Amino acid sequence: MEIVETCGKGTLSAGEPSTKRSITSNYDDDEVVGFEIHAEIIMKKLIRGTKERDVISIYGMPGLGKTTLTRKVYNNPSIVNYFDVKAWCVVSQTYNRRTILVEIFKQATNDEIKIKEDDDVADMLRRVLIGKRYLIVLDDIWDVEAWEDLGICFPQGEYGSRVMVTTRIEEMAKHLQNHSDPYSLSFLTSEESWELLEKKVFRGESCPPDLLEVGLQVALHCKGLPLVVVLIAGIIAKMDREASLWLELANDLSSLALGEQSMKVIQSSYDHLEDHLKHCLLYMGLFPEDHKITVDDLLKLWMAEEFVLNSETENMEEASRNCLSDLLNRSLVMVSGMRINRDIVYCSLHDVVREFCLRKLTEDKYMLLTVPYNPYQHLCSTKSRLCIYIHDDLVEQLDHSENQLDKIPMLDFKETNSLEFIAHPKLNTWNNQYWNPLDLLVKLRFVRALHLMDLALPDSWATAMQLLTELRYLALHVRQFKLEWISHLHNLQTLQLKSSKRIRLRAATLWEMKKLRHVNIDSFSVVWEDNDKGNFEESSTSMLENMKTFRNCDIRLDNMNARLWWRFPNLEKVGLQVEDEPKFPVFPIPEVHTRLHSVSLKFSLMKVFKSVGWERYFVFPSNIRHLYLDGFFLTEEMVLNIARSKKLESLKLHVGFPFMRLQSFRKGSWDVTNVEFPALKYLTLHDMMMNEWKASEESFPVLEKLVIRRGIIKEIPPSFADIPTLKLIELIDCMESVGVSAMNIKRDIEENTGCDSLHVLVVNQK
Repeated sequence: MEIVETCGKGTLSAGEPSTKRSITSNYDDDEVVGFEIHAEIIMKKLIRGTKERDVISIYGMPGLGKTTLTRKVYNNPSIVNYFDVKAWCVVSQTYNRRTILVEIFKQATNDEIKIKEDDDVADMLRRVLIGKRYLIVLDDIWDVEAWEDLGICFPQGEYGSRVMVTTRIEEMAKHLQNHSDPYSLSFLTSEESWELLEKKVFRGESCPPDLLEVGLQVALHCKGLPLVVVLIAGIIAKMDREASLWLELANDLSSLALGEQSMKVIQSSYDHLEDHLKHCLLYMGLFPEDHKITVDDLLKLWMAEEFVLNSETENMEEASRNCLSDLLNRSLVMVSGMRINRDIVYCSLHDVVREFCLRKLTEDKYMLLTVPYNPYQHLCSTKSRLCIYIHDDLVEQLDHSENQLDKIPMLDFKETNSLEFIAHPKLNTWNNQYWNPLDLLVKLRFVRALHLMDLALPDSWATAMQLLTELRYLALHVRQFKLEWISHLHNLQTLQLKSSKRIRLRAATLWEMKKLRHVNIDSFSVVWEDNDKGNFEESSTSMLENMKTFRNCDIRLDNMNARLWWRFPNLEKVGLQVEDEPKFPVFPIPEVHTRLHSVSLKFSLMKVFKSVGWERYFVFPSNIRHLYLDGFFLTEEMVLNIARSKKLESLKLHVGFPFMRLQSFRKGSWDVTNVEFPALKYLTLHDMMMNEWKASEESFPVLEKLVIRRGIIKEIPPSFADIPTLKLIELIDCMESVGVSAMNIKRDIEENTGCDSLHVLVVNQK
């Protein structure tokens, strides 16, 4: 197999792909592993489909073999014979339009027509291609501008012509979309990785039995990236065939995988990033190997460290999400977990990318100059702050030097007090070496982000925090907590708490922390003292305008708590536990919260059960897109309240009872025959206590995914077969009859439409 990924800057090469040796191994095309299905799909796109010119885009992270797959297809005899004209060129990051067009022209004419300096090559190329079925490959394209420069030279027509494009940038592939969807190249499976490794190392022979198990371990450690498999195979092929040596290599794969070749591959993508994205990526390299990074935490950490350049939006959260989207778009970050609505929950770095990040940090001696975010400062300001990453070596030296920074050899400067520290996101080393990291923390007075959620701190933590006045992000696991203990942290943006005791936040103290953006506590309540109520009334114009997330708050729906939400006009996510019988609306003026898009409500069933007309207190803001309800009665009026949310995209119902008071638990029926959820795409029913479910084809007109977990649901309404957008039904530990109804719906769709568009997934975890 030959892995080719162009290195990018300043170099242009063009011509037949069989002659290209950018970053390669000694594989022949007939030894390509894992691309057979991909190649078959791509060839169908080339030969079948529209007769108009189409663009076939293949995208994915560096080293996946996009160029190799394209070459396999390009050189396939059926493709060679199908097209009248074929041409291949590598575009790369820096390119010369005329040079590329000249090379394509030479290949299209077999170099039979000579070109003069003053010739209009673009026009000459168009004339050559008009009336012919052509295939042009643009390998490693980076910018939309490059396509706009070149694409106009490839004429339209009804001849079945195709342009194939490889890119690392997903957004680029989507921009080029014409008739065919962009094609995302996936990682090799563990079996395919081993097959490729075995072919490379043993040259067609079978692996000896005594090396089979350790060989599989080596292949598994390559994490499905063909480039790494090939590079590691080259190392193993030169080693003695001893299991102990191979095992040692498998355990130290990260340091071996990133040789000069793969360094260039990642470096070219890294060089293409804006400076603030480089800092965001390097920061991710500090998380442990194979760690699934929680996206919600990562974005808040970026904000705390002021990596986010808030240049195009007033919303830092949106700017942070844009940064992550950019890194995902460039295939440098991988998605590791998604919600049913396709929101990304976890992301991660491939080992090769992570090792690259760690090496870049090592080159910079773990120090980095960054331009801070400042809404009142011009973005081009040269004012920077000096930062240092707290890494394992530094922690060890701090331990040996009794936590005195000026005694650490690797810190080659005198004014340690001028440093602003970036803490390690996951303090694993501290957890192992320090039963109490507080002695070290007090030395790091300029730290901005502390994540100590995995370590239960002693009660003395509050005293240690007195010196850390620059904190923006604080995640703690403590036995008890009072907001007054950290009220001096006037820059604090994020507060996450886990506690063994119920936490009570005094309303007056909360009001002092004007920069708070995200409050996420296991369970807490807002406490109103007598003098607080007076101050609340007097300061009626005061707002916590930065507050975006506020959860999980145990509330009493009385007058004071209901009016509290008025003061959070820019709230986006809220999670509440309704503790008692409702007496006031949860959102007294729903129109106030125009940015609120996610609401989570947990009910006290017995309190609601005793209440009459409780549903009228749950009218939701008009812009909510995600709603989670737990422990409630799904009465007719409550269903109508939910349906009034015309923008609602995802609905999760947990431990719900769709019955009126006169019904028994076993006869609960949820009838939405005459109710429409116009924008609902994702519906999850978890432990729902409903015996019967009725719906019409108009009830869920755009539903895409239905998930049912446990409960006493017997079947899915047959009308689901009439939902044209339905793609997935996932059943987890459900009754057998539910699975039967799902398969009946799938069969009806296939018979009516002739398409196998619905996927039914049945999982039994019991």
